[in-house]
Amino acid sequence: MTEKELMQKNVEEFVQLQSYMLLADKGSEVYEAMKVRYNTLKVILTSSGINLTEIDRIKE
Repeated sequence: MTEKELMQKNVEEFVQLQSYMLLADKGSEVYEAMKVRYNTLKVILTSSGINLTEIDRIKE
């Protein structure tokens, strides 16, 4: 997998994960579990130079 393909996969996962988080009850165990992955993806994407301003809908 190329670096570009990996970044695309991570962006797609980030966007999909946010969709699930918006449907879940904040504070629930499920939401908190998703939030761990959300934060991990956010760090990976930000450190890779991807601007999350337009795609980050959770903004925590």
